[in-house]
Amino acid sequence: MAGKKRKDDKFKKNILCIGGGYVGGSTMAVIAHKCPHYKVTVVDINHNRINQWNSDMLPIYEPGLDDIVQTTRGKNLFFSADIERGIKEADIIFVSVNTPTKTFGTGAGMAADLQYWEKTARQIRDASDSNKIIVDKGTLPVKTALAMERILTATNNDVHFDVISNPEFLAEGTAISDLIDPDRVLIGSRETPDGIHARNEIVGIYKNWVPEERIITSDIWSSELSKLTANAFLAQRISSINAISALCEKTDANVNEIAHAIGLDKRIGDKFLSASVGFGGSCFQKDILNLVYLCRYYGLNEVADYWESVVRINDYQKERFIFNMLLTMFNTLVDKKICLFGFAFKANTGDTRESPAIYIAKRLIEEKAELVISDPQALENAKMDLGGMDGRIQYVEDPYEAAAGCDAIAVMTEWDMYTNLHYEKIYQSMSKPAFIFDGRNILNHKMLFEIGFNVFPIGKPKLSHFRER
Repeated sequence: MAGKKRKDDKFKKNILCIGGGYVGGSTMAVIAHKCPHYKVTVVDINHNRINQWNSDMLPIYEPGLDDIVQTTRGKNLFFSADIERGIKEADIIFVSVNTPTKTFGTGAGMAADLQYWEKTARQIRDASDSNKIIVDKGTLPVKTALAMERILTATNNDVHFDVISNPEFLAEGTAISDLIDPDRVLIGSRETPDGIHARNEIVGIYKNWVPEERIITSDIWSSELSKLTANAFLAQRISSINAISALCEKTDANVNEIAHAIGLDKRIGDKFLSASVGFGGSCFQKDILNLVYLCRYYGLNEVADYWESVVRINDYQKERFIFNMLLTMFNTLVDKKICLFGFAFKANTGDTRESPAIYIAKRLIEEKAELVISDPQALENAKMDLGGMDGRIQYVEDPYEAAAGCDAIAVMTEWDMYTNLHYEKIYQSMSKPAFIFDGRNILNHKMLFEIGFNVFPIGKPKLSHFRER
């Protein structure tokens, strides 16, 4: 028989999350906030990250997260580096470890790298002496739960494990509101009595604050594939409008007006139709390439080609942005000082994973430009992303100081602060002619042109003070 785990009698259940990153930390904070009768513990192999969670400087920036952590930490929310103890004491274990794209071997550049996930599964098995429900929070390939089951049951230690799929649907910058008021919560399990019982335990957690009609239950394989599909569809919409933006620039059409017109069609809707320099973040490209790899694995090459084209358009959009800068600035960027307004992949986060700004910055350095990077939250990550690069790069948080003496500004992130700057003051401080390349279409282009800027938006007619031939 399985040994008896230690339990704090103050709490109904002990919940553990292995992985204190963006998803694990945010999700557990909200669960602790909404479920004071549960003890929630977050563990991570990164001791520095745990120390940050236990400090006033959390390891991630997310609006609303600080307040929730402050009100729950030490009461029913705990952060620890003692993973083995956490496993032993837990009734329910959420697995939220990193599953990056493989950079080596078979499937390199597309398949998910599951080495950390597998090590976690083995660690759970070896440390467990009582029955557990294991909840996969990550975006994982279909049938990953089956592999988890096989690892957990590979030794005969009289411990029963049920594996549940509970993918996250969070958007960085709105993660806390997404968790508190979700569109849906998806929970998948085996369609067996044990599987359904375990699934209902997880449903019971979310029912503490999520309306029951928004909690969807499914078989485990559909749950796993739903997350990949959701991200693929969202990225597809961005690539679709970006493809149209290229045509708009050739025909003097306005991509914003097109997006508005088609977005009023109820069959299409108006979400994710903002043309930009391209999508980034930890999920979209990784998940699409994972989907491509799975399709090729199952011999669905035409399906794989279709989804791979979404990524190709995104790459094309970034390269097109650089080419427009080069062409506009007299076919050379050598020794020209260019200021990037924003480096995070989107506003209200410091996350720079797969940010278009990384690609743009590296290409500008290749063209021997001088860079000044400004961002209210992402400068430390930017320094790591561009570390070791040969070139002149400055990191300046104040946008006025960053833009002074520059030849051009390129807007990379849609921070609200960039729409409210004193652009006449900025224009006076810049080298002339002064250019603005609005990679997010957030600025008042007519006003900028009247100030004296040469303005180049995405998918809209340029506003240039130069005579056309």
